[in-house]
Amino acid sequence: MSEGKIGILGAGSWATALVKILDNNVQELNWWVRRQENADYIKKYRHNPNYLSDVDLPTDKLTLYTDIQELVKSSATLLLAIPSAFMYQAFSGLNKADLKGRKIFSAVKGTLPDKKMMVSQYLNQSFDIPFSSMGIIAGPCHAEEVAMEKLSYLTVGSPEPENAREMARLLSCRYIKAGVSDDLAGIEYSTALKNIYAIASGICHGLGYGDNFQAVLVANALQEMERFIDKVHPLNRDTTKSAYLGDLLVTAYSQFSRNRTLGSMIGKGYSVKNAQLEMNMVAEGYYAAKTIHSINQSHKVDMPICEAVYRVLYEKISPAVEIRLLTAKLA
Repeated sequence: MSEGKIGILGAGSWATALVKILDNNVQELNWWVRRQENADYIKKYRHNPNYLSDVDLPTDKLTLYTDIQELVKSSATLLLAIPSAFMYQAFSGLNKADLKGRKIFSAVKGTLPDKKMMVSQYLNQSFDIPFSSMGIIAGPCHAEEVAMEKLSYLTVGSPEPENAREMARLLSCRYIKAGVSDDLAGIEYSTALKNIYAIASGICHGLGYGDNFQAVLVANALQEMERFIDKVHPLNRDTTKSAYLGDLLVTAYSQFSRNRTLGSMIGKGYSVKNAQLEMNMVAEGYYAAKTIHSINQSHKVDMPICEAVYRVLYEKISPAVEIRLLTAKLA
């Protein structure tokens, strides 16, 4: 294993943004790109052909891999930026020995489909990676604004303070301010929940609800988020901080939010399937709605917004009817 080398897994917009950010403080980067033609294009033209294509990539610092085992072998720290729907496929060729001793930071803003667990739980249960060796990288931070070098804030959450501080140092630069937290689980849950709430926000926008209602929706979403994460992972936390409320706000309101976009299309009359096909991008909230619904079957937390989104996405309830019913439950 190469001492200190960082490996980024994923070739989407957030993975590309992380490469750009780390270029400021890291001399060597490993990058796993699944398709050989994409790796060849990046080497030749210094751009990702599919995402954030205006970003000039530091190919002099990059070693590109299409074999995930080879990248893992050559990296001491792994940054996961793979859509949650593809995690199983990506990790299917890896075993416990491959990942032993690695520090792993998840920038995956979603849940494992068809599993009642988050990414950190999957890594712990399937690969025996201790939680102390893991961390979460959270916003509010859209990749598109990173590409434009607009000032953005990140939070690195890990139960091991030194790991969090070191990753925050590597992510900090002229246009990125990075802080730390010990709340790995709470932040990880909040990154999944905010995508569900962004779908709700989009549905309401598509249905013609105004800014006044959106403010009430998001205020209630924060309360709902706090109830849930306090139940599943009790900890002394302040959910008004950027990693919770800030990330919720930007995902619910931003033009760059793919989850809001999915919801808006559904609110305007698209079927869930047609909206997903037309977007041609993964909206993590779609999977998170099912996972959170399943987890909450045992916790019984009052979550009217998440339940409304779940019924629209998976039970094919009319968005207009479901949101009308939801309005009576908000205050």
